[in-house]
Amino acid sequence: MPLTPDLAAFLAPPTPERLPLPPAAHPAPGVRLLRGVPYAYRAGIRPLELDLWLPDETHGPLPVVLYLHGGGWRAGTRTEMGPRFRHWSPDPFARLAQAGFAVASIDYRLSGEAVHPAQLDDATAALVWLNHRADELGLDMRRTVSWGESAGAHLAALLALTASVSGCVVWYGPTDLTTLAGQCPPGAYDAADPTTREALLIGAAIADAPDRARAASPVAHVHADAPPFLVLHGTEDALIPLAQGEQLAAALRQVGARVDFRPVPGADHGWAGLAEKDAERCFTASVDFAHACTAGPLPPVHP
Repeated sequence: MPLTPDLAAFLAPPTPERLPLPPAAHPAPGVRLLRGVPYAYRAGIRPLELDLWLPDETHGPLPVVLYLHGGGWRAGTRTEMGPRFRHWSPDPFARLAQAGFAVASIDYRLSGEAVHPAQLDDATAALVWLNHRADELGLDMRRTVSWGESAGAHLAALLALTASVSGCVVWYGPTDLTTLAGQCPPGAYDAADPTTREALLIGAAIADAPDRARAASPVAHVHADAPPFLVLHGTEDALIPLAQGEQLAAALRQVGARVDFRPVPGADHGWAGLAEKDAERCFTASVDFAHACTAGPLPPVHP
């Protein structure tokens, strides 16, 4: 029996922008954590939540890092910045808060729940939620950096190219689904396989749906007004070839956008194989870049 309009309105979940915030935890010195804050409801699946890391002491509205986790669009968790940093204490999100950022690490629909562009829609919805709560939380949303690793880097790049943000950090992300097969070693990737991570993302084998694959690729969305990008990619990445990072950097340069592309010598996917000091260097470079993007206007790009 269908619901009457009155009953449907009564049973509808509350608007996430109006929900009370959870009590804060204190996982590290000088850091508050609001864990599991609903930011969107989608029919038929779990509520989408974010974890919000904040410094205890603030001196005005905070710059924001919106973080998107990896996991091939079909797994992963918002609670960590990739496997390489699981042993860090304080963890990377707490360190960002200690450095003066608000960090929103978000859920998004996985490919088993919905196909592209659902994941980008969710990231955009998180931005909308943060804008609604910005005054309450003390956020300066004009100074927002998207940051992601692997599949999350792909989404961070798409978000930066389709929304208003101040910068984007891309760690070893896929950037052009249509060229991925040709950049992998012979026999390593089958574009006709409907079960690859990328095929599950778009709902079809890459070879069978080139238009969908192109639309889901950050390189197809670059434009001259793109925010500054920092692209870090391991030279030994066996999952997402270094050429993917090179391709995004080249596309951004071609339209006159600012990009800092840094191959990471000896690094496999997820910074596997890196010495601790080199993994720390990747993180520190990204924090410094986020600070630069949110500190004020950057000088003009010179060819």
